[in-house]
Amino acid sequence: MSGPLALAKASANSRDEIIKPRPAADRPGLWAENPDRSVKSAGSKILNATASLVRRVAVIFLIIVMWEAFPRLGWIDPFLLPPFSEVVKGTFNLFKTGEFFKHFDKSIFRLGCGFFGGLALAIPLGVFMGWFKTFEEYLNPLVEACRNSSVLTLYPIFILLFGIGEGAKISIIMWGTTWVVLLNTIAGVKNVDPWLIKSARSIGLGDLALLRKVLLPAALPSVITGVRLGAANSILILIAAEMIGSNAGLGYMIFYFEARYAIPEMYGGVIFLALMGVAVNEALGYLEKHLTAWQEKSIYFGM
Repeated sequence: MSGPLALAKASANSRDEIIKPRPAADRPGLWAENPDRSVKSAGSKILNATASLVRRVAVIFLIIVMWEAFPRLGWIDPFLLPPFSEVVKGTFNLFKTGEFFKHFDKSIFRLGCGFFGGLALAIPLGVFMGWFKTFEEYLNPLVEACRNSSVLTLYPIFILLFGIGEGAKISIIMWGTTWVVLLNTIAGVKNVDPWLIKSARSIGLGDLALLRKVLLPAALPSVITGVRLGAANSILILIAAEMIGSNAGLGYMIFYFEARYAIPEMYGGVIFLALMGVAVNEALGYLEKHLTAWQEKSIYFGM
């Protein structure tokens, strides 16, 4: 066979050889099994994690170094800002004498009662206001008026209503926590994709099943964001309330040491409160990550 017909047949055979799939063992590159690939991937993950940790602590480490050096070099008055090592020593003495734990127990009790009380009020109310439009129209003016009122300005009213004991402090923390959680819950429920609701209705889900299986899971990211903001607010309000009228608690402890010029111990209390806030935020972030693992994450293109 010769001529164009033979040429066409030879070309077809050659094309079949090119596109014919080869066994997996013979495939190069990504198709071939590479025993070193998993090792390289694990090593890359470790390097990335290490680099991320370095970036996280680099600025804090630099600040600590400057904090230690500037007072010792005389660039800052050591009385107003003692070296960091002196602050650590003063903080250790608070733990050693047990002074710290006495105040910590009081603060944690007030914080827990006020914060979880605010959540218990805000989340159910936010779900109802987000789902029932008429209900929201009635309550929204009151909510706007309350959330725009300064929390600490209202504290004397809470003292008049609940006395100078624990009731006033827990109530003011609960008040400050409620509104940010409430607004985020309302927004989360109202912004649920309407197609999800229509799809759920089309398969016969009732109101309770729709609430449990569609609305709450879809609104959860917004709710947890509100919870994280509410936790930060509750810590700030707790310290302010304890400084204004209390004889125990972390806020009172900081104010007490400042008034008696125990500056290292005062800074120790401030640092502990900052670390406590970071720990609470990280714990809630970890909870959010696991409860909303289904949510599609955005891709970050930064360095």
